[in-house]
Amino acid sequence: MDRHGVVQHADQDPNLDKDTLNRMMDVMLQLDVMDRILYDAQRQGRISFYMTSHGEEAAMIGSAAALDDQDPVFAQYREGGVLLWRGFSVEQCLHQCFGTERDLGKGKQMPVHYGSSKHSYVTISSPLTTQMPQASGAAYALKLKESPQCVITYFGEGAASEGDAHASLNFAATLQCPLVFFCRNNGYAISTPTSDQYAGDGIASRGYGYGMASIRVDGNDVFAVYNVVKAAREMALREHRPVLVEAMTYRVGHHSTSDDSTAYRNIQEKNKWAGDSPIQRLQLYMDSKGWLDKDMEKEMRQKARQSVLDALKSAEKTRKPAMEEMFYDVYKEMPPRLAGQMEWMKSHVASHGQEYKVDDFKQ
Repeated sequence: MDRHGVVQHADQDPNLDKDTLNRMMDVMLQLDVMDRILYDAQRQGRISFYMTSHGEEAAMIGSAAALDDQDPVFAQYREGGVLLWRGFSVEQCLHQCFGTERDLGKGKQMPVHYGSSKHSYVTISSPLTTQMPQASGAAYALKLKESPQCVITYFGEGAASEGDAHASLNFAATLQCPLVFFCRNNGYAISTPTSDQYAGDGIASRGYGYGMASIRVDGNDVFAVYNVVKAAREMALREHRPVLVEAMTYRVGHHSTSDDSTAYRNIQEKNKWAGDSPIQRLQLYMDSKGWLDKDMEKEMRQKARQSVLDALKSAEKTRKPAMEEMFYDVYKEMPPRLAGQMEWMKSHVASHGQEYKVDDFKQ
């Protein structure tokens, strides 16, 4: 599907039904609206950090739709759309970003470091590429159990330069693990462009050196991503082997709220790619079918905006977890030295409560 929403090869149209396409569009719009509101919320000092997914919506939603919802996901940090596709609510996202007592992670993670066992989505880790060897190990375990599930791990082209990436790819290939490696090649590893990241032909070409089936796909085409990941998953399970997918896309937003991309790329480049919106491609395709015109998309976007604003109000009014929570879930049984630290913290807060916003925390 090109940037005008026209499928170039009829035999590559997955012919997804109207309900599925409406759901794809709905999740992509939810993600886009949530990104815009939470980016502004960070700038206003209401949350500490945020990362947007502008321009990469098709890579996430197309791949998520091609998986079984029970397939374990080991994500990097820009795959919140995969979790939304699986039914994780916008409200749950907001409570995580605000670190409230309703956050599944009990406020212990940075914003956008989502995780949900119910949705087979392993909690995000900040250190780069840790998820890849973990995914290889999980895939090997599924193989030994003769499970019908396939693991997928997401990573950027910058993460592919880490040593953990090599270990993971080699481990999965030699042990023939049912694993889809999904690389989001979005042009930049924070401020490092691909021209400074590698001298070879991207990431897909590396797969052959590991004896791994590899393919490159237009990451802004939700249908192409869907087709490729569906085929990769089937191959991984049928042939007991990993598959490497490189989705070529572009990071329209800053790397994070801690980054200013105007320092290393010009506005013309950004605007060029912003004009190739994955959301617009899908909208134009659906419009050609008579399923979604501009007015209908506007209505969907307004509905998504209201749901995010409602969730924002709820999260801001919700207390933080009890202060003691920071000491739990580290060890199965709390060791004496950690218990002593917790008691010291309680005593300190009791003596200097006026220095802390104690009423913001669950008592």
